[in-house]
Amino acid sequence: MALLAPLARLADLALPPRCPGCGAVTDENHRFCVSCWSSLTFLGPPWCATCHLPFDYDRGADAQCASCMESPPAHDGVRAAVAYGAVARAVALKLKYGGRLGCADTMARAMLRLMPADAELLVPVPLHRWRIWSRGYNQAALIGSALSRTSGVPMEVALLRRVRATPVLRGLGLRGRHKAVSGAFALAPSARERLRGRTVVLVDDVHTSGATAQACARVLKRGGAARVILLCWACVLHSEPAD
Repeated sequence: MALLAPLARLADLALPPRCPGCGAVTDENHRFCVSCWSSLTFLGPPWCATCHLPFDYDRGADAQCASCMESPPAHDGVRAAVAYGAVARAVALKLKYGGRLGCADTMARAMLRLMPADAELLVPVPLHRWRIWSRGYNQAALIGSALSRTSGVPMEVALLRRVRATPVLRGLGLRGRHKAVSGAFALAPSARERLRGRTVVLVDDVHTSGATAQACARVLKRGGAARVILLCWACVLHSEPAD
């Protein structure tokens, strides 16, 4: 290890840490520059007791948003590190399409503070095998692996499967998104024994309409999961289109 230290220092000089958002040189890996950091909106309580949609002010521990009062979701809440915006989008796209695998660790570091205290199992939102073959990896699984290393919560990457290829959801309306993912997910044969009575954290990069999270949560709960909470890097809070 001592012999490798000089080489590591040379590598640091040749490849200095850079901001995950804009690429500016920073002091440490996974650290945002001042401009990108200040433009991020970090999310957390106060939020809807059911879906975890952030509130502008504290309405009480049991307060629900109008949508949940009208139609409660299949999952037990969405916890997102940041609101979807220009910088959050840049980081997500670097991981998803740019092959910048280190961004998974950047996301996981920001998401860790929202890990449920009773989390027992991490399950990444699966990709269809054709998508994995073309991209080379599942970005949700990379984020989940980083979360598992730092939190100690085990991850089951093959427990939930995408058994039907789905079209790109971007551009589809809410009804079209739900229709596109209907029947797209299924459990591995031995999943029920591992899910029974557990609190499952479903891991993803960006939460948009909720269609994918809803479909996954229904399958996991039918398999015996007691609670399913989505934990992601960014959440679209208004009408911004997500990639």
